[in-house]
Amino acid sequence: MVATSKMRKAQERMRATRPYAKRIRTVIGHLRKANPDFKHPFMQEREVKSVGFIVVGSDRGLCGGLNTNLFRRTLTSIKEWQGKNAQIHVSLIGSKSVQFFRRLSGINVTGTIVQMGDTPHASNLIGSVTVLLDMYREGKIDRLFLLSNAFVNTMTQQPTVKQLLPVITEDEGNLQKMWDYIYEPSASELLDGLLMRYIESQVYQGTVENVAAEMAARMVAMKSATDNAGKMIDELQLIYNKARQASITKELSEIVGGAAAV
Repeated sequence: MVATSKMRKAQERMRATRPYAKRIRTVIGHLRKANPDFKHPFMQEREVKSVGFIVVGSDRGLCGGLNTNLFRRTLTSIKEWQGKNAQIHVSLIGSKSVQFFRRLSGINVTGTIVQMGDTPHASNLIGSVTVLLDMYREGKIDRLFLLSNAFVNTMTQQPTVKQLLPVITEDEGNLQKMWDYIYEPSASELLDGLLMRYIESQVYQGTVENVAAEMAARMVAMKSATDNAGKMIDELQLIYNKARQASITKELSEIVGGAAAV
């Protein structure tokens, strides 16, 4: 009942953030297809020697296989890039992510964020994310991915992998061949601020989606646990009644046998 109540509020926050995250992703895709005089580093493709991952897990357990499925998907991506001799850097959100990935070797943990609560705020995410963005600017990271659970419906939560950097265009079929923009005050200043907001919005959206998925998974897990506990109680009650009946029958047999012997 608690998870159900929290899930409704988490879904409302998730639905409220989706339009902005989707729209800014479209705008950034348009900018990537433009041909400005200034090409921002976040839009430039380069040889991949190092990869960064932002992994969004939960702070608490008792939510079924939500974290397990996400971590399994993350490890698959990490092994793929390690097979290409790429160094791995991770920024971890959620206590369960920290507990899991700190035990692994060959992975550099650049930052952690825990105890976000049921109502995460974008301001709490900026610090850890900025570390990876600075590493990208300095050339220490060539790709940046966001891994989190997407809320599909109450019964389904899907681990997802999104490439944050370099920026990619998701709806190329709907774009015109040429885009022309006028930047004021300057392309570098405007793009730098806009791309920072883009990264922050995507990480925040992933965190909010993960919270909604966590509450739904916990509600289903607790419902299954309650049903299983009820079945176990019924089975144990039946075993107890059988044992009690056998004990009473034995006592009656002994009393009858003793009376017959007298």
